Amino acid sequence: MAWPDPVTLAGPHARLEPLSTAHHDALCAATRDGELWRLWYTAVPAPEGMAAEIDRRLALQSAGSMLPFTVFDGSSSEGRVVGMTTYMHIDPVHRRVEIGSTWTAASAQRGPLNTQCKRLLLGHAFEALGCIAVEFRTHRLNTQSRRAIERLGAQLDGMLRAHQRSADGSLRDTAVYSITAAEWPTVKAHLDWQLVKPR
Repeated sequence: MAWPDPVTLAGPHARLEPLSTAHHDALCAATRDGELWRLWYTAVPAPEGMAAEIDRRLALQSAGSMLPFTVFDGSSSEGRVVGMTTYMHIDPVHRRVEIGSTWTAASAQRGPLNTQCKRLLLGHAFEALGCIAVEFRTHRLNTQSRRAIERLGAQLDGMLRAHQRSADGSLRDTAVYSITAAEWPTVKAHLDWQLVKPR
């Protein structure tokens, strides 16, 4: 049996549904919001590459190493698609996952949506899947992503230097963060407070 199984996760600000080829057109529209594929320090699919990216993620799901989601804006009446996220580098033996391969339309950034997504994914990982730790990885120079990860309450484990090549051929240093099961109750309280405090 696959671990973890596909699941829909929902909160007031976001809904995560298992990725489907039926989401293609809406995901293309979302990636055009901010032309995110032009960012050199991250890998976001361009509209013309969206079908291949969906196929890639679904193939990794079939292989047991990824569980991909489409992100919907829970606060909009039409529930518009605003991005993608995944459980990746799935380790069923040691019950570890990484939350990554995430991108969000520019108009949906800097609000409660990202916090809600991480709250849903972390809660499911620790409370339903019994994970011992959840990782986050990002480019060392992606300061926006690093600050967002740190605001979740994740701790910096270290830096993987010259870890991989970026799309432009440059070498990427990867910052590795994690939250452990022992830390989850405190992180959970922190995230819940972030989601209800006045903005």
